Amino acid sequence: MSEIRFYFDESVELAVSTQLSTGGLDVVSAHSLETLGDADLNHLQRATKMGRVLCTYDTDFLVLASQDIAHAGIIFASQQKASIGAWVREIRMLHGRFDAVDVMGQVIYLSMRYVRLTNRTKYSLVNR
Repeated sequence: MSEIRFYFDESVELAVSTQLSTGGLDVVSAHSLETLGDADLNHLQRATKMGRVLCTYDTDFLVLASQDIAHAGIIFASQQKASIGAWVREIRMLHGRFDAVDVMGQVIYLSMRYVRLTNRTKYSLVNR
């Protein structure tokens, strides 16, 4: 079993990756990698090369995923529904229930009530 590792793009508040990292999760961000302003495709390719799930508010990554570009997973949340605490809570839950192989190539939508994996998925989390 391989733990999920995370890559936060610049659209997600820095406090999210900081809190998760402080809590022991393996997290990098566009901030920590000093890649702010890089093209979305470059972020996705870098995250994939690093074996990390890309976390974002940016719908452009959903478009890239629909083009069958290989990736280690994409976690998307609507900026209107998400808060820093909700991101942290949902990522911790996801990290505790799945491993890297489970989420590879998946687009995961965080509703901030439950985690729903889609796109050829075998898994579904609906609780709370």
